[in-house]
Amino acid sequence: MMNMQARNQYLFTLISKKGGYHLRSKKEKTQLLDEYCRTTGQHRKWVIAKIRSGGYVKSMRKEKGEEHRRRRRSIYDREVIAFLIRLWEIFDRPCGKRLASMIRTELGRLRRFGELIITDEMAVKLQRISPRTIDEKLKTHKEKERLRMKYAPKMHPLLYQKIPVKLSVDQGRGIGESIQIDLVEHCGQSAEGTFLSTLSITDIGSGWWEGETVMGKSAWNIEQGLGRIQYRFPFPWREIHTDNGSEFINETVWRYTQRNNFLFSRSRPYAKNDNCFVEQKNSTHVRKIIGYRRYDSLAEQEALRELYRQELRLYKNFFQPIIPLLSKERIGGHICRRYGTPKTPYQRLMESPEVLAATKEQLAELYQSLNPADLKRKIEEKQHFLYQLSLKKQQRKTTFSKVEYLKKLTPYSVRFFTAEPIGVSVR
Repeated sequence: MMNMQARNQYLFTLISKKGGYHLRSKKEKTQLLDEYCRTTGQHRKWVIAKIRSGGYVKSMRKEKGEEHRRRRRSIYDREVIAFLIRLWEIFDRPCGKRLASMIRTELGRLRRFGELIITDEMAVKLQRISPRTIDEKLKTHKEKERLRMKYAPKMHPLLYQKIPVKLSVDQGRGIGESIQIDLVEHCGQSAEGTFLSTLSITDIGSGWWEGETVMGKSAWNIEQGLGRIQYRFPFPWREIHTDNGSEFINETVWRYTQRNNFLFSRSRPYAKNDNCFVEQKNSTHVRKIIGYRRYDSLAEQEALRELYRQELRLYKNFFQPIIPLLSKERIGGHICRRYGTPKTPYQRLMESPEVLAATKEQLAELYQSLNPADLKRKIEEKQHFLYQLSLKKQQRKTTFSKVEYLKKLTPYSVRFFTAEPIGVSVR
């Protein structure tokens, strides 16, 4: 079977033998068509239409590289683009529509102050350029700017230089010596808008964990969350350790540590192992309990706050043992790990001489009053309640979106989508 390229080449050879198809007699045309259709198996009418359109000639020219597309001469040359880039930078990199309006109103002012030295012809070109052409001409320059900013060396402010970087092995293992902090976002599939986040905090020495929900990621909300969690810990803090997120590395949190006489350290960029203890708690204490849905309402915030402050912290800290890693050694192609005795954070605090005796008495009294089965039931009830809140919110959004869609339809087409009248109220 002949492919399309071979058929076009064969047709081009037959037609170009005696000066073209249209200059031949009717008998010669019939013989040519019979020979071509018999060889290729194509339909006679299709071949006639192909010869009349000249498509086979265009394909042959493309293969030989003879076809050159005629380009329309551009009015806006490189000199215009250079001045356009200058104007784009002066007006703080706006979009094409905004820049076009600013050029028409402010170009004369810039020429009067000597910011742009251009001819009258160039000024006319700049004032006549359309927003779509501006975006098209600046597309290459914007891509260069994006790549330059992406791969440029990071400028670390003075605050990043004040906060030391500590690896996991450099952090203290005593009670309260190093408190790892992280933020777990509950944004669902989209990070657009304001949503809830969980401030997850754990102590390396004891494994004691506390959580608090905050709305958004502002520095003030983070400071308030840290203050509420700090007094829930049964021992004082000595140092806090966070990642490099701007929600933690800011003046507000820095002043908070200075007021409370805490040390402040941070992880290496893109190195989660430096904050590995709280990362593990994020999985077992937050994601497996709360899930990955989007939470952004005040009712959901209150439900999460009650769950963190009451049942979840008691269940995890008093009845969930932790197996510490004592040593890790590579033997050949295997890594041999040695683990310690499983103990709950409560047991580790009771065995530590660093915890005050009065604190131990309060913890023991609280421990005697707790029922793990009842705590587990209450956790599941609040999980179900949180799920129902999220489900109702989703149904409400779906209902309103359907109503907005129906409002856009014509009265004739509404009958096929709903049996209710158009002006019916939505509950």
